[in-house]
Amino acid sequence: MPDTTPTPLFGLYEVLVSVGRVWENLTGERADAPKLSPKLVTRDGKPVTGAYGIPIQPHDAMGDADVVIVPDIWFSPTDDFGKKWAEEIAWLRERRDAGAIICSVCTGAVMLAEAGFLDGYEATTHWSMVNLFRERYSKVRLAPQRLLTPAAPGHQIVTAGGASAWEELALYLVARFSGGAEAVRMSKVFLLGDHSEGQLPFAGARPAKRHDDAIIARVQVWVADNYHRSNPVALMIAESGLPERTFIRRFRAATGYTPMEYVQTMRLEEAKHLLETTDDAVEAIAIQVGYEDSNFFRRLFKRVVGITPARYRQRFSLIAKAAGQALSLAG
Repeated sequence: MPDTTPTPLFGLYEVLVSVGRVWENLTGERADAPKLSPKLVTRDGKPVTGAYGIPIQPHDAMGDADVVIVPDIWFSPTDDFGKKWAEEIAWLRERRDAGAIICSVCTGAVMLAEAGFLDGYEATTHWSMVNLFRERYSKVRLAPQRLLTPAAPGHQIVTAGGASAWEELALYLVARFSGGAEAVRMSKVFLLGDHSEGQLPFAGARPAKRHDDAIIARVQVWVADNYHRSNPVALMIAESGLPERTFIRRFRAATGYTPMEYVQTMRLEEAKHLLETTDDAVEAIAIQVGYEDSNFFRRLFKRVVGITPARYRQRFSLIAKAAGQALSLAG
């Protein structure tokens, strides 16, 4: 759109178009990863001038798409978003209803919020948008401290934080559609991170399948706020109102997870975020996400994530320290 900022737009395109194509050219090693076919699209297929006067030449007009990404955009908080983005929002709703995955980077989350996609869900955006969300989109559970937040049944909605979080979104989408190994290869090609100890943290969780089981979808919404409680599977069964065996069978058929696998995935993803963003002790984090036995939590985390919670925190704290050092030198 007009006022789209260039870095996330072109950065995402370059990474995604390279999937399944670049690694073999650079290394000679064959990599049979499913290729992606990204396109830059505008409302009518005509070029637009983006932020900073950067011309954007699209491939096509808005049309069919399996995944839509709304990148970072400049706008005035006083704009009438519903009027300004009416055609784009109508198209996003059409694509969502057709089953497409809808993503945003940085301030692009405002368009998703304006469309009503984020109501009742956790989402992230640039930290400067907190007041705007509080005033206009109070139904959104905003978590601006997060880099990446998949939400909705089947993780149909994915929001990425600040403008540079397009890197996390790119690798998440590569992992989701072309496999974790290709995500690691792309991270090495573009130097998007150090993954020498395993797969990307955000590629570790297998997304639940899309499904039409309304009862199971309701339980998924419930468990998003209650996964930390004791005996979560028993509570999920009670919430569903179904007999135990029927619930377990329907839950696995709908999501691809057993109920306990689903809970553990949510708990571990929350633990990752807490390790990244807080100084809380590992024992305290274990309790927060639902594990009274911190030793069991450590073993489970190591088995699923590939490294210990302490090592996971150490790896990500290095990024924050490097940023702090850069600011100190700049000052």
